[in-house]
Amino acid sequence: MTQPTALPGFHVDQVGSLLRPPALLAARAARVRGEIDDAALRAAEDAAIIDAIALQEQIGLPVVTDGEFRRGLYSDNFTTEALSGVVMDLGQGSWRFKGSTGHSAPRMVVNDRIAWSGLSRNATDFAFLRAHTKATPKITIPGPAFIHYRAGRADISRDIYPNLDDFWSDLVAAYARELAALHAAGCTYVQLDETSLAKFADPNIQRTLAERGDDWRDLLRIYADVLNAVIDAAPAGMTVAAHLCRGNNQGHWQAEGGYQLVAETLFRTVRLPLYLMEFDTPRAGSLDILRALPEGKRVVLGLVSTKSAELEDADTLRARIHEAATYAPLEQLAISPQCGFASVEFGNPIDVAQQTAK
Repeated sequence: MTQPTALPGFHVDQVGSLLRPPALLAARAARVRGEIDDAALRAAEDAAIIDAIALQEQIGLPVVTDGEFRRGLYSDNFTTEALSGVVMDLGQGSWRFKGSTGHSAPRMVVNDRIAWSGLSRNATDFAFLRAHTKATPKITIPGPAFIHYRAGRADISRDIYPNLDDFWSDLVAAYARELAALHAAGCTYVQLDETSLAKFADPNIQRTLAERGDDWRDLLRIYADVLNAVIDAAPAGMTVAAHLCRGNNQGHWQAEGGYQLVAETLFRTVRLPLYLMEFDTPRAGSLDILRALPEGKRVVLGLVSTKSAELEDADTLRARIHEAATYAPLEQLAISPQCGFASVEFGNPIDVAQQTAK
């Protein structure tokens, strides 16, 4: 078993996505219209990423990402290219966003055996990021529960997978290949966006899962086991962290409720060394769940909202950090935004200046 690796001394982090600059959005639109080719789009992405790296380094972040500037959705590249046997349906799925009249999370469909395709655009993208920063570069990919949570048994072919144990086995094997490719590109820090676990406290989520034949308690156990299998498959020296939030699409969310129902499993069963957790609003629950945090593990407190343009008060943030430190040692805590600033490309509720201020 690979021993989990914790990044020492980091007390600030960045969840992943950043607002795409207008020039990049214009280049994407031009590529769709056929006015530029892939090389020209790649050059526009390169320029935007170099600027994003400079901003993060200027602010003083010890960890930087490429802003997910080469993706349309935060889950792109891995689920859409690195995996075979999986199709993303951008139509209306089961999981809708609260406060939104037209947004739902993409539906996932498994129509063939899952395997690593041999194409890791993430590894190529990471190599560019690593070559242009002196900080610790981080790549983000969806967590292993992503497909099952979005698909359910109904959208995982029974002809291909009459037994879901085989589905999970194939998926873990594909993750192992992806992590190996990332490690070969020099990656030592991978963030799994494992947002399903944070949603289990919401009665509406529990009810929707039950209606499709899933008990959230069973899924909690299964997802924890699969997470551990992926963590164990990571190459030595690679930190695998998990980001947990309740959904983010143009400032809207999917669930509310604290971590109380999942904290023991999350902190004591799942062998993650590092957790990036949403704590910016009352619907994220109390900080007292940090009592369950074992020695040697760390939590990044997502106290800065990416869903609201209002700039947080520094004294209020300090007070929240001191409150968290009454439940877990300060040296095991850090701070970050509660989610990426742009999980999708368009329609986000803040602008670049507000993002920079936050």
